[in-house]
Amino acid sequence: MNDASLREFAMRYTAAWCSQQATSVAAHFAEQGSLTINAGVPAVGREAIAASAQAFMTAFPDLVVAMDSLVGSGAHSVYHWTLIGTNTGPGGTGRAVRIHGYEEWTIGTDGLIASSLGHYDEAEYARQVQAGVRTR
Repeated sequence: MNDASLREFAMRYTAAWCSQQATSVAAHFAEQGSLTINAGVPAVGREAIAASAQAFMTAFPDLVVAMDSLVGSGAHSVYHWTLIGTNTGPGGTGRAVRIHGYEEWTIGTDGLIASSLGHYDEAEYARQVQAGVRTR
């Protein structure tokens, strides 16, 4: 995948996260692609990836993901993002969250994500969910 195609792909992926359609996020992954968040148990396959995305979308009904940067090219790149939302889903605290993270992507020959290793500061996330921060 060339740099322009990869950037367009990342922009579509960002829009999918903002769509509140978890299956749109999962569609950016290969059929048996995987998403691992903070060295947790990998979500393997589109159904599991959609469930993982849905958990964030449910917790943050006003979820917005912004693409901060895209580093690298070809089969290996790093997608940096900012998640902004209010934890008003079921059992939510009502607190605003603004957290930065990144995903290390391996892009398959089909042009989809074969593997994504996601990272964000879990302690900072927990602090914000409990204490809240300004989103603007």
